[in-house]
Amino acid sequence: MVVWERPEPPDRPALAPLSRELIVRAAIRLADADGLDAVSLRKIATALDVGPMRLYGYIESKEELLDLMVDAAHAEIRPTGDGWREVLWSLADAMRRAVHRHEWLADLLGGRPQLGPHALATAEAVMAALGDVGVDSAMPVVSAVNAYTIGAVRREIAERRAERATGMDEQRWQATLGPYLTRAFTSGDLPALATVVRDAVHLDADETFRMGLDFLLDGIEARLSG
Repeated sequence: MVVWERPEPPDRPALAPLSRELIVRAAIRLADADGLDAVSLRKIATALDVGPMRLYGYIESKEELLDLMVDAAHAEIRPTGDGWREVLWSLADAMRRAVHRHEWLADLLGGRPQLGPHALATAEAVMAALGDVGVDSAMPVVSAVNAYTIGAVRREIAERRAERATGMDEQRWQATLGPYLTRAFTSGDLPALATVVRDAVHLDADETFRMGLDFLLDGIEARLSG
């Protein structure tokens, strides 16, 4: 029986209150503070002031715990809007915001299908808005938006982690590598790249994400209208 359907053991009044929800909340707090490596049953038990063995009455493995954490994050991903394009835009934006709140989520999205109740509710809301897209096109369209969003947020989180690890923000990175790029472009071997780097408008992460998402949705709309 999957974890979302398995009954919890009866609580014993003499012991500290415990439930899957309390366990997941504690795990998310640990992960938000120090990443997934900081999440362990021992640390969760300490945070909840219970014995570690009690946790096994509620979850059977760390994999189950991670599934529960991801599904809890899906409770924050609630797409809204009128029509398939607004709903898909909202889905991508909500997913990105959730990952920004929970960096660890970037490491867990995009693997095996998420089938917890919150994830299924999100999927239902999206599919209900895609009625005009057609049953055969709905999943490929959603998969394309998910793939774009997950790829974009993983890059953003990777850059954020690299900045913390090296102490180099974008300005320091440009100051360090700028002379090298200047020499590379002066050689004349990279004219197209040099033009883009020198002359194109440099967008921030929000603008880059939104423009890329618009490109993707424009393409989907053109394909569906063709």
